[in-house]
Amino acid sequence: MRSEIIKTEVTVIGGGLAGVCAAIAVARLGQRVSLVQNRPVLGGNSSSEVRVWVCGATGHGVNRYARETGIMGELFVENQYRNPDGNPYLWDLIVLEAVKAEKNIELFLNTDVHEVEATGSEVDRQIHSVTGWMMGSERKIRFESKMFLDCTGDGLVGFLAGAKFRIGREAHHEFKEDWAPEVADDITLGSTILFYTKDAGQLVKYIPPSFAKDISQTSIPVRRVMRSGDSGCHYWWIEWGGELDTVHENERIRDELWSVIYGIWDYIKNSGKFEADNMTLEWVGSLPGKREYRRFVGDYILNQNDIVAQEQFEDRVAFGGWSIDLHPPKGMYAEESGSKHFHADGTYHIPFRSLYSSNVNNLLFAGRNVSATHVAFGTTRVMATCAVMGEAAGTGAALSAMKGITPRELSQSHLAELQQTLIRQDASIIGIRNEDAGDLGRSAKAAASSMMRNVHIDDASKVYSLLNPVGITFPVTSELNKLSLLVDALANTEMTIEIHSTGKKENYIPMGLISKHTVKVTQGTKQWVDFALDYKAVEAINLFVVIQSNPELQLYTSETPLYGVLCFENKIDLSADFSSFFDTQQTMAWQMKGLHRTPFCFKAFPETTAYEAVSAIDGYTRPYGGPHTWVSNRMESNKPEWLSLEWDSSVFISNIHITFNDDVNEDLINLHHHRTPFEVIPELVKDYRIEAFVDEQWKVLLRETDNRKRKRTHQLEPIRTNKIRVVIEATNGCPYAEVVEIRAYE
Repeated sequence: MRSEIIKTEVTVIGGGLAGVCAAIAVARLGQRVSLVQNRPVLGGNSSSEVRVWVCGATGHGVNRYARETGIMGELFVENQYRNPDGNPYLWDLIVLEAVKAEKNIELFLNTDVHEVEATGSEVDRQIHSVTGWMMGSERKIRFESKMFLDCTGDGLVGFLAGAKFRIGREAHHEFKEDWAPEVADDITLGSTILFYTKDAGQLVKYIPPSFAKDISQTSIPVRRVMRSGDSGCHYWWIEWGGELDTVHENERIRDELWSVIYGIWDYIKNSGKFEADNMTLEWVGSLPGKREYRRFVGDYILNQNDIVAQEQFEDRVAFGGWSIDLHPPKGMYAEESGSKHFHADGTYHIPFRSLYSSNVNNLLFAGRNVSATHVAFGTTRVMATCAVMGEAAGTGAALSAMKGITPRELSQSHLAELQQTLIRQDASIIGIRNEDAGDLGRSAKAAASSMMRNVHIDDASKVYSLLNPVGITFPVTSELNKLSLLVDALANTEMTIEIHSTGKKENYIPMGLISKHTVKVTQGTKQWVDFALDYKAVEAINLFVVIQSNPELQLYTSETPLYGVLCFENKIDLSADFSSFFDTQQTMAWQMKGLHRTPFCFKAFPETTAYEAVSAIDGYTRPYGGPHTWVSNRMESNKPEWLSLEWDSSVFISNIHITFNDDVNEDLINLHHHRTPFEVIPELVKDYRIEAFVDEQWKVLLRETDNRKRKRTHQLEPIRTNKIRVVIEATNGCPYAEVVEIRAYE
């Protein structure tokens, strides 16, 4: 046996996506970090050992412009390109490679931390070290740091350090949560084991093991969805243990889950009710994927009311958007649906105060153990949301270590620096703009070769029968005095539209009726129907136009999307797979299924300024009451488009940050939920060069080809100039050049 001491500024315990993103965030800020994981692979529940989909704020496409950016966004986009088939082993490699790319990370796999040295009173504790045993190597390793992050999921490190925590469900009276029980209890969400199947191309018999459960004697065949071709997360409902201690009875839970999996496969293979003769088991998990255990107590406990209200916390550092998704205590044996869902009207915000301990001064946390009630945890627990909290907590830990202060002091005295650091990293925060004093781009004048002036979509592709109400959202910067729709009328009839606001700037639902308009339409095809409007915008916003159903009318869709324009159909999906939700939820009522990237043909008048060059320096890197993206006119062959920054006097520049548009409305996932028709987001710029105006001519500083990343940071030889530009030579398929943000630093 060998004993070692590892000293770094930060130690992250737990190598799930929260811990991975936390460690990468620390490393990128120049701080050395130990990443300690008790398994042979990274990724936690998303890894090849468990194989859970990485879900997040998009809610499988329910929320608009909600995909995570920052480190989690990088992983999504890279996986889409390198692993379009959703191979879980390739996902492992992508996560591992992201960690190994950071020279400031020391990675310790197969290292189980079970000792913590901490001192101080119950309300003022300090961690000095944690100690782990590296299995298979007989190494006992003591990790000493200024800051520690518990990203273990179960929260063992914080527990051993004496951090305050909760387990189970809070009573209704404590936070006045609608979904909380009247009396507090220790019930949690259960654990799950998944399995994969495949078609072997020949007859395959199946003899179940002796411990396989006869599920025909349970409620499972009646209450749950089973299909012979499904596998993996389609069986998320194989869940049990919520009425037990999911940690101390983990082995018992695993055995029960195994018995049901092999029983389900026996039912599918041998009951005669499924076409499964050639199907075989390809993989069965051996680790229960845990959903819930300890939740630490921070300076703020996020609760259901915050989620529903989309509370804009002053100290917000991340966002989520998955539904509040709670499961019955009996799990797969419950008579009720396997889950119930409540969707907010859009994405919600997560405060930094929920990511550090209220009583352990140098402990932060991210993942499913953050400071939230059981009900709020029902949405924060999904892995992409855990990941963005990890990036925020890691950034907070790095800044705290650099300054020699506690996370609480960072929150109270350096909040703006924390948020601005996160925004500069393209982290997932909504509604906070760039105020970085070092960014020279903020004082520049932006110009471009061309700018999209018209919100016009007129290249018709297919007809769309108006059997249900449909909606269009688009940016309006000053006024809207006319709206035209391309229509077929099967008979003389009337057409009615409503103009709505969307409420909050991060929402994409009709929330407030502004006006209603009806016009007569004569029988005919491909006619532009005009609506005279008189809307004056107080500020740049998105409007939501509702077009009432009329079976005698048909709209047209286009195959050319325009960023900032979304289209919806009002149609509730009551499929059994979705489980229980409430039909009052607007985000579920207005869906883009069948309309994603195929907007309706319409024209808005007058011209817009939503896509001007100044959008690339307006401080926002995500849609928020508008696209906040420079969009050129349609690109012509062999004619590049460019975006420039110009200063009144020359400046020194040595670093350029460019954020390209990777369409955060596109729902990406790591495994096998769905596959996009492209491996690189079409809106991403593919080939570009950076030029500086020197000696009265443009000098090429660098050229990049085959780009597939959203955020690019380029270190240059320092140069004095009064003008720089990014020249876009080609995109990955989009007909327009699009840039979200450009920054310049000395």
